[in-house]
Amino acid sequence: MTPVQILRAAILLFAAMLSHPAAAQSYPDRPITLVVPYPAGGGNDVLARLVAEKMAASLGGSIVVENRGGAGGTIATRQVAKSAPEGYTLLIATSSLAINPSLYPNVGYDPRQDFAPIGLIASSSNVVLVHPSLPARSIAELIALGRERPGKLDFASTGNGSSVHLAAELFASMAGVKLNHVPYRGSAPALTDLIGGHVSIMFATLPPAIGLVRDGKVRALAVTGPTRSIVFPDLPTVAEAGLHGYEAVLHYGLVAAAGTPRPIVDRLNAALHKALNDAGLRARLATEGAEPLASTPEEYAADIDREEIKWSKIVRESGAKGE
Repeated sequence: MTPVQILRAAILLFAAMLSHPAAAQSYPDRPITLVVPYPAGGGNDVLARLVAEKMAASLGGSIVVENRGGAGGTIATRQVAKSAPEGYTLLIATSSLAINPSLYPNVGYDPRQDFAPIGLIASSSNVVLVHPSLPARSIAELIALGRERPGKLDFASTGNGSSVHLAAELFASMAGVKLNHVPYRGSAPALTDLIGGHVSIMFATLPPAIGLVRDGKVRALAVTGPTRSIVFPDLPTVAEAGLHGYEAVLHYGLVAAAGTPRPIVDRLNAALHKALNDAGLRARLATEGAEPLASTPEEYAADIDREEIKWSKIVRESGAKGE
């Protein structure tokens, strides 16, 4: 760069630094777009709309939820990473933010470098389901059965590389058993075949499993989180039930593009914390099988790092590929 170019760049940088406090004080002065990287109607969409409503009231502006599905969420995630870092384009992210670079070639973003984490929102466990005919009534019995029948027990998932798939692969790896993966396009067909006995096992998300367990159509053995679920308080965790150290939890969070001014990140984080303290929101999260998980931006950044390290190893070992 020439001396003139260097001086011009320095002036622009100094002006931008001066503008950050003013920008934060007037923020938001136009609608914020909250991008959901999946089609409408799913758990991510429900969570986004709940949080957007409460945060908008706190911020004194409007938040428009926009669904942009495709390629396991990678298309919308990449778009947000490349958006203007002004706090007007946000993404509701899941653990897939950290996992997808291992599943898909050339996702076009770095989960650590291309985003400004705002804060975690909630966590959601899976529940280990088996068909009633399977002679396993506990995690210990399921592991023993898997070792007796290597490669003979089928487990359903909601698609290659999905959180449901990887939760089962982590279980198989830690338990030292070989299970046969049968991918489906979504929870409904996977659970239908589990009920029909066409597959034996599924590490299912909580909302669609609740009624099936209570009606006796499937048997629940454990939940995959670090603590028992408020939905199934009598069920042990997988770790409690004998597989020490096992944990497979889907984390939801809010991110913006890297470079978003810290005062704006802090304001969004404060609005998110206020939303998560709302009793009505917490009750609604519970019906979705999710539990509030508020954090600082730094804690969320550390969570993204841990999730990438943990799940990229499972992706490599299992050979999982995104669809």
